Amino acid sequence: MDTGDTAWLLVATALVMIMLPGLGLFYGGLVRRKNVLSTIMHSFFGLAIVSVVWVLWGFSLAFGPDVNGLGLIGGLDFVGFGGVGTEPNADYAATIPLVLFAAFQLMFAAITPALITGAYAERKRFGAFVLFTVLWSTFVYSPLAHWVWAPGGWLRELGALDFAGGTVVHISSGISALVVALLIGRRAVNGERLDPHDVPMTVLGAGLLWFGWFGFNAGSALGANGLAANALLVTNTAAGAATISWVLASYLHKRKTSVVGAAAGAVAGLVAITPASGFVTPGGAVVIGALAGGFCYSATLLRERLRVDDALDVFAVHGVGGTLGAIATGVFAVAAIGGVSGAIEGNLGQIGIQLVAVLATYAFSAVITFVIVKVVDLVVGLRVASHEEEVGLDLSLHGEVAYQD
Repeated sequence: MDTGDTAWLLVATALVMIMLPGLGLFYGGLVRRKNVLSTIMHSFFGLAIVSVVWVLWGFSLAFGPDVNGLGLIGGLDFVGFGGVGTEPNADYAATIPLVLFAAFQLMFAAITPALITGAYAERKRFGAFVLFTVLWSTFVYSPLAHWVWAPGGWLRELGALDFAGGTVVHISSGISALVVALLIGRRAVNGERLDPHDVPMTVLGAGLLWFGWFGFNAGSALGANGLAANALLVTNTAAGAATISWVLASYLHKRKTSVVGAAAGAVAGLVAITPASGFVTPGGAVVIGALAGGFCYSATLLRERLRVDDALDVFAVHGVGGTLGAIATGVFAVAAIGGVSGAIEGNLGQIGIQLVAVLATYAFSAVITFVIVKVVDLVVGLRVASHEEEVGLDLSLHGEVAYQD
């Protein structure tokens, strides 16, 4: 065991945890004031749900020894954290306690379904949210984590690169968000504007996400080393480049330098650099971030044209940004950093491997999420009643209001 690596991973785990309240503030500021508490509750209570699910069975399904050598799912060896001890395990991380590795991965598992909540904000039953979170983290997140990160996972064996969650976290949540948005239907507007009710709250949330993302990406090095340092730098660089490119795109389109756009652009850059952060140079990060800001901004315009009510643009930012980042990893990966060359160093085949991972994640996430939503709707009902939606979920579901007039 290395005490420096252990200390860094303890800090990184806490940094990723702060992303959950950060996401709650980011999303909470974007909705109407009558739904801000219900939106924040999705992130806060979602952390509580997945914290228990992960210990009971989620970690075992994701990182347990592979079942039948197929690379599809982990076994039940770690159910209830049995066998997850305080000593290192070289199959997962050679210099930190296995229980710390599991705790670090827990935070990834917690934030991923929380990202999806932005798609169905302002109209989903609380019971439906709870059941959806349990089922999705079990049947979508854990298998994908096994495919990409666990010893024997089939995408890992194929050579797919995903340093910190481009496929496992962002593509899966983005595609699932699109499926849920299509199935739950559009919000009831009744003449109301859908503008963000509290822009400073959203910017504060984006700042906490940016801060926590250093743990997300640099922590994925699983050690206090040069790889972690590079991951931290490229993470910050891509976020900056994407913020600039999103604001520039918004200005060229609307002649306004949007503050909300700056916040969204930063998140888009953070998303796109996530799979690449352990493989690319700062120069590559500038390109990835700049592309992410432009592509993700364009995706929000497409959503408006298609009239799909992905309320907080989860697919546009996480689905599109994650896809861009996963493919760009195959282009800009440098062997001197992560040990694998991309197309920029002549390894064109890496792009093909990345595309396989992207398409597999698209297909699996879409199909299983569709089934889960149908089950949830059958068991508890998916959407609140029309009068509850009109009053607002804060009052109708939680009996509270965020602001006293």
